[in-house]
Formats: sequence, C-alpha cells, structure tokens
Amino acid sequence: MVTASSPATVLLLGADGFIGRHIAFALRREGWHVIASARRTARLDQMGFATLRADLTDPATHDPAFWRPHLAGVDHVVNAAGLLNGSEAAFTAVHQLAPQALYLALPDTCTALLISAIGIETAETPFASHRRVGEKIARDHGVTILRPGLVLGDTSYGGSSLLRAFAAFPLVTPVVGRGDQPFNPIHADDLATVIRDCLRNPPPPGPHAVGGPETLTLADMTRAYRNWLGLSRAPLLRLPLPLARALGSVGDALRLVPISRTAVDQLSAGVLAPTSEALTTPGRPFSTFHRSRPAGTQDLWHARLYLLRPLLRLTLALLWIVSGLLGLFLPAAQFLPLLGPTALPAAALIALARLGGLADLAIALALLRNWRPRLMAWLQVALVALYTLAFTILAPALWLLPLGGLLKNLPILALLLIHAVLEDER
Repeated sequence: MVTASSPATVLLLGADGFIGRHIAFALRREGWHVIASARRTARLDQMGFATLRADLTDPATHDPAFWRPHLAGVDHVVNAAGLLNGSEAAFTAVHQLAPQALYLALPDTCTALLISAIGIETAETPFASHRRVGEKIARDHGVTILRPGLVLGDTSYGGSSLLRAFAAFPLVTPVVGRGDQPFNPIHADDLATVIRDCLRNPPPPGPHAVGGPETLTLADMTRAYRNWLGLSRAPLLRLPLPLARALGSVGDALRLVPISRTAVDQLSAGVLAPTSEALTTPGRPFSTFHRSRPAGTQDLWHARLYLLRPLLRLTLALLWIVSGLLGLFLPAAQFLPLLGPTALPAAALIALARLGGLADLAIALALLRNWRPRLMAWLQVALVALYTLAFTILAPALWLLPLGGLLKNLPILALLLIHAVLEDER
C-alpha cells in the first residue's frame, strides 16, 4: 500500500477528457507520477505527461495481454474513459470490453477506480445501459465506483460549456423547463481530491455518489454564471419541455453535441448527487468556487461562440448544398459566358463543374452528419483555396465582377479558418 507521503504511479484512462485532465493535473501537482492514456496523446505529451496511446475501440485493447506490460510499476488505475454518444459497438468496447481486459490484467497490489455517472440506475439511454454493465464488471473485480454529479471547473466542456453559453445568451437567459431543477455541482479539482483519497484508502466498491455541499436551481446557477461573465441581468426564457426535447432530437439527428435529448432530459430532471458517507473529503460550495477566479476575455468569447459553432456548421452545409446543386444542374449556357475565353474546351469546363458539384454535396453531407469535423474543416479550406486558384488562372476577370465574384472567397476562407479553430475542442 502506498502511504500518503510516498509518491505513487497511476495509469489514467480518458486522460484527455474534461474530468481526466483535471485528475491528471491535480495528481501531478501532489507529486504523483501520472501515465496519461487516451486515443490521442500528442497534446498530453506536450503537457509533460508520460503517455500511453490506447484507442479503447481497438480490439487489441480488449485483450489483457495488451495492458500487462503497461501495468508494471503501476500502483493505481483510474478509468475516466467514457462515451456519451456513439455506436453500439463503440459503447460496448469503451464501457465493457476494454475495461474488463484491463481489470483482468491488474496486479494484486494495484487498486482501481471507475468514474461513472449519477442517474444511470433508471435512465433508458445507450449511455446509461452500458454504464450499468460497466459498473457490474467493475464490481466483479473489486474496483471502486464513483458516480459524480454535475462536474464544473475553471475550464468547461460539453454540458458545462452549454450552461455558460446559455448564461451569455443575448437579451434573455434560456433555461430548460421552469428552471427550478436542483443541482449540487462539484468542482473538478475537488473531485480529483476525492479520487486521490479513494486510491490511498479504498472504500467498498460502491457505487458512491459524489456531489458538492450546496444545492441550487438551474436558473440560479445560470444567472450566477452570467454575473461572473460580467453581463447585465436578463429575463429568463423558460423553454417548454416539449420544445426543448424537440430541439434535442434535432441535435441528435444533426449531431449538434451537446444539444441532445440526453442533455435535455438531464437538465429537465436536475442532477443531485448526495455524497456517500463512505467518502469524507469535503468539497467547496458552488457559490465559492465559481467566483474563485475572474472571468477572462477567453471565457466570454467561448461562451458566446459556443452556440454559434453548430450554427456556423449548418450555414456552411447550406452553402455547399446550394453550390453543389448549381454545379450539377446549372445549364452550361448560364455559367460558361462568365468564364470568357479559356485554354480548356467547353466540355472539360462542364465536366469540372459537375464533378465540383458532387464534391460540394459530399462535403455538405459530411457537415450535416458531423463526420470527422476537424478533417472536414481543413478540407473545406483547401477546396475553396483550390477553387479560387483555379478560377484565377482560368478567368482572372472574375475578381472584378461588380457583386464580388472571387472576392467573396476571401471572407469565406476567413470564416472557414474560424470554423476549423472551433472544431478543435481538445
């Protein structure tokens, strides 16, 4: 058993997530050696962590043999990996197959802890059902299970980013339902302290709920964030539950995470997590930690841009749809005169227009499905730049058209660069 004064080595799965990063930094501050594991580890490398690249959907990670070499010298394992949305196969891999292989590979001297979620007992969502199975696997191997409630921090991600976005909304402050739903949020650093204490002195497997000591309503919490951002008070806009659920369904269809039915259902019910009596580490109340540092310009920018991000993606999808349909179906007699004399024959120009239309529609479909968003963001930049260069060579007079012509591509390129930045969440 590692004592409170001696350094320890911990393997942390899901280290690139919102909660995972807070755990990694908190343990490192106290002198622990953290091996940060994630699907992408390049940025964790730059942050100075020892890393283990492991994609939990890869069948290789479903074999205990994958994990055994990496557990040599490891005192503790924390599994903070999880999927909120994904395919059935991905849910099964991340919540069941990979963790089970890891637990089977644990040395007898190694303790393990699973970060689960509150409210999964009764929820009928893919996330909740797979979490329940994952918890059973953890209990079968004596792994401590923690169920945090709403986790907030100095940074934000997912639901906490959406909360800040609502707080920064212009003219009104939207809330789901009446806004009287109860929450007792816990700061991510306080959750990391609970995890540290559980690793040093493991409680029974649990599950153990973990929440903050202060309970407040959704409306009060959103207003508090608006005050923290330095914005004047705005009247509440209470979104009726049927409307909010409809918006959540649209978000699911267009993959506008975190605008989803799961998020709406969670906000409509509130998130209460009375801390288990087996956990003795106190946390700070929301009214204390949310004002522990000033809001910076980056906080206000992020809050205001957060809901513009999906709007920007849908706007770009509409742009590519119209461009694609024009490329496919606009009669040649209407666009060939715009090009004037060129080195290419008319048949080649028509073929290029039709091929370009197909490419534009493919990009629109990828945007609507939110497929590989970062890749698609840079692909759009490359394609608009290529179109601009090609038309500059073929018909430089297009730069001089009275309604802008190729000149409009410059602000579009700037908008696409902003889109590329916003799609890089980690």
